[in-house]
Amino acid sequence: MSDLGYDTDGDGFIDTVESDTDGDGWTDTVSYDTDGDGFVDIVEGDTDGDGWTDTVAGDTDGDGYVDTVAGDTDGDGYVDTVAGDTDGDGYVDTVAGDTDGDGYVDTVAGDTDGDGYVDTAVVDTDGDGWVDTAVVTGPFQP
Repeated sequence: MSDLGYDTDGDGFIDTVESDTDGDGWTDTVSYDTDGDGFVDIVEGDTDGDGWTDTVAGDTDGDGYVDTVAGDTDGDGYVDTVAGDTDGDGYVDTVAGDTDGDGYVDTVAGDTDGDGYVDTAVVDTDGDGWVDTAVVTGPFQP
């Protein structure tokens, strides 16, 4: 594994690191400290070795923990799955995905009450852009 660090904002501290994690001579992971606090906020990764970023993880609320992950799971070059920790408890509570590869989100599932279990899911089963199936467990108030 080899790493290259860069001071992209000129403050004297490394804020971007490129890593070759598999030793093939190509960068597999790029890490960024976007707010200058000395901690990585965003990580981009090439998990399948094709030279293109297919996974991005970020600390969007500045608490030092990843709370959003986006990925290209089918290798078409477009993000088709996004998972997030919207309430800051350290657990994923919302997942959105393009399960049919048409470029549009057609499935969303979430833990709206914070108990660690999915209690709301909506699905566009026929690809027309409208929700066809909605599953809600527990109390629901629109």
